[in-house]
Amino acid sequence: MLPALLCALLPSRRMCRLTRSCWGTLRVCCDPNATELQGARRCAWDWGGKSMTQPRGPGAPFVTLFDEQSRSERTLPPAFQALYAPWPLPEPTDRPFTYVNFVMSHDGRVSFNEPDHLGGGDISRRDPHDRWLMALLRARADAVLVGGSSIEAAGNHVWTPQAVFPADASAFAALRSHEGRSSIPLMVVLTRSGRMPAHAPSLDDPQIPVLIATTSTGAATAQRILDQREHVRYLVVGDKLDQPSVMRALRYEYEVTTLLCEAGPQVYGALLQDKLIDEAFVTISPIMVGRTDEQQRPSLVEGAAFPPADPPQLRLLSVHRQGSYLYLHSRYQQT
Repeated sequence: MLPALLCALLPSRRMCRLTRSCWGTLRVCCDPNATELQGARRCAWDWGGKSMTQPRGPGAPFVTLFDEQSRSERTLPPAFQALYAPWPLPEPTDRPFTYVNFVMSHDGRVSFNEPDHLGGGDISRRDPHDRWLMALLRARADAVLVGGSSIEAAGNHVWTPQAVFPADASAFAALRSHEGRSSIPLMVVLTRSGRMPAHAPSLDDPQIPVLIATTSTGAATAQRILDQREHVRYLVVGDKLDQPSVMRALRYEYEVTTLLCEAGPQVYGALLQDKLIDEAFVTISPIMVGRTDEQQRPSLVEGAAFPPADPPQLRLLSVHRQGSYLYLHSRYQQT
């Protein structure tokens, strides 16, 4: 009764609505600056006596075509749910909860694989909804995993939420703070060789913490290239880059509970072989890319071939749409 009464007393008379979030049922009132209440206490979304920055979003909200996600206690705050979906986060196990993000063409290609056209921006045509979703996925990640080749292909790019959607930088920063994450995700570079560009912005910026997961030989190579950089640390897992060991170290030594993989198709295939991927966010772009013997263009998974009797299988959790783009969210069925 109390929240409804307070809503009724606000200057604006637009209807209040009920919404579900990680804090239970909230009555969200008409006034955009109104305090959300749960019973007689302040909702956690309004912390420290100061309202959290509300996301602007990519324009129109995502259109939900299908959603079978269970509602756990770790859903997005209401303002983000209104733009996208609740997206509940599962609890981590003995490794981080790990999810991948790709955009692929209608024929399943993830890159034109040509100079200056290596990344996903050409595939997505820089769709604002894809970019906003990419930023959201980064905003909920304690760490972002990339490959050594990803850094070289990325040019001046850095793996932060604000890098892909600066208009909502404040909202994503507030979301990270609210969920107890550091201001910038840890960048984990997975590389056997240790070879990487010496002056990539993602490695040069002292504000971006970097962890290079590599072999003994790879660590020596990377240290020669990068010299002494205080924000760069090394995780050496012997002479072979043992991915399960990397994941366990991230969970227990670096307290990573959520890990976003933005490495390429080769790393995706390797992680799938070790059954280290939990969920996949894939944007389907309405373009055709094609390939020829002379123009090899990678698909979603490369470097791994799965047996017909037991291929990795996903369960579709949600499908969203905007214009001619589809945004799929799926969970791997671990056996």
